[in-house]
Amino acid sequence: MARKVTEFVSSRGALPDIPDDITLPQFILDSWHPTRPVSTKGNPMFIDDVTGRAVHLPEVHARTFGLANEMKSRWNVGNDQVVCIFASNHVDYPIAVWAVHRLGGIVTTANPNYTAEELVYQLQLTGACAVISHSGSIEVAEQACRNSGIPPDRLSVLDCPQGYAGTFPTIEDLVQAGISKHPQFVECRLAKGEGKAKIALLSFSSGTTGRPKAVAVPHYAVLANVVQMALHGRANAMDGASDQYQPGQVVLAVVPFYHIYGIIVLMHFYTFLGFTLVVMPRFTLEGMLASIQRHKINHIMVAPPMVVLLAKNPLVRAYDLTSVTLCMSGGAPLSAELTRQYCARLPHSAIGQAYGMTETATALTFPRIDMHVSTPGSGGQLLPGNRCRIVKADGTLATYNEPGELYVTGPTVTLGYYKNEEATRETFVHLDGTSARWVRTGDEVMFNERCEIFVTDRIKEIMKVRGFQVAPAELEGHLLKHPDVDDACVVGVPDEYSGELPLAFIVPSHDANERMKESSSEAEKVKRAIMKHVEDHKVYYKRLAGGVYFVDSIPKNPSGKLLRRFLRDTAKEIKTQESTKARL
Repeated sequence: MARKVTEFVSSRGALPDIPDDITLPQFILDSWHPTRPVSTKGNPMFIDDVTGRAVHLPEVHARTFGLANEMKSRWNVGNDQVVCIFASNHVDYPIAVWAVHRLGGIVTTANPNYTAEELVYQLQLTGACAVISHSGSIEVAEQACRNSGIPPDRLSVLDCPQGYAGTFPTIEDLVQAGISKHPQFVECRLAKGEGKAKIALLSFSSGTTGRPKAVAVPHYAVLANVVQMALHGRANAMDGASDQYQPGQVVLAVVPFYHIYGIIVLMHFYTFLGFTLVVMPRFTLEGMLASIQRHKINHIMVAPPMVVLLAKNPLVRAYDLTSVTLCMSGGAPLSAELTRQYCARLPHSAIGQAYGMTETATALTFPRIDMHVSTPGSGGQLLPGNRCRIVKADGTLATYNEPGELYVTGPTVTLGYYKNEEATRETFVHLDGTSARWVRTGDEVMFNERCEIFVTDRIKEIMKVRGFQVAPAELEGHLLKHPDVDDACVVGVPDEYSGELPLAFIVPSHDANERMKESSSEAEKVKRAIMKHVEDHKVYYKRLAGGVYFVDSIPKNPSGKLLRRFLRDTAKEIKTQESTKARL
């Protein structure tokens, strides 16, 4: 009789040594590792999709030095100081990240679509001392810096659009000024073991509840994840077992670098492999298709909404996508049916999913390399070095094909939530009294006998909208500031393109109820005002695209906790009824 397995590990075996005394740029740009494939192609590291500009390794070295040199000279950026990058993708984005790390600083990345209010929250929580903004977001950045007490001379612009004549220096200005000077800094050097505690990134996650939290990601965790992915993909050229991840290929960098998926998997893993990253500043379907055809892209890293378009939009048929050999989807679950539709449209492309979290320095699983189309519904195969347990509702441990809440430990577990000990204790836990720190994911999953993960439900309250985390509590707190709202509950409703959409159940105030009684059109006015209240203060994917529905009361348990699952079911029924009426 087979042994009952209650802890899941990869069959790939133990990880090789992972250096714990070097920073990310030292690992990616300056050093060697046995899992790294040997590249003899001489291909550029980055290509700007807009201009076609190619950037090779020597230029990356020079620009990283120049920017670090000027940031030290002009801003005195040093050990553990935080620099915020508030920008869309750009070929100098990695330069900015690695320049801060050369100085021993910390990078926090922010969504360039944030409102000033959202950016102020991030700048104040992280204590950022300088901001590098995209030109299209400069007005928001300027306002946020002013409200956060960051001097205007510590704001710069990442890109340099044609005709730009702004008052803030560009990265190009800083690079050229830094290259022209003698070294103004001594590069950060880590002692043995220091990489496990030295923060590289403050990446934002909603955790399981509440406002976004800054996850403290150490250098070692990112290095470990890169090694895990390389080992799983058998990337070393001397291995000869797989050509999927061999150097000299081209990957489309359209997933945003400010997202943990983009900054670790794309920016670090793919440069480690020796791929060329074609950098797109923002996603449009036509732009992506043209880029794939123009640059003969081999790998595309996407989120489920992009797969929907690739599988269903007729525009896809007008482009030659035969160069694509792998599509990897992450950020939210991808259905088996959508996978099938993608394969019908692009039969030459392998497709699979990865599953991960900001709290685990991204990927815990990766697509199988021995399958052209990964197991339908699977979120990928467990990466080597991770250990997982699944805790069932009764507190016992699940075995194969039994669902429960996922707990994970391994070399990529991060340091916790920055300046938030309470939230850290809730998510980063010790099991069985051991010293190992386990991340309580809040996801209900199960593993099959091949250690492939299947996400079956979300125990935590977080919604996934276009691959981005949205915390209902954040929106509810904001809604309660509106004078027409007495109580609120936000849930996610399924949507084929976005995955989920936020929908709000609202208990109107007494005054709002009286107005609605007097006029039949007032209810629609109140709904629009509530939706605009969110639109004016929150990034686009947090808007109430699922709608606003008035109720007499929000159901709660005796302790006052929202019965969110009940309202989620109610929301699904409402949407089903609306869809049925629309078809009649």
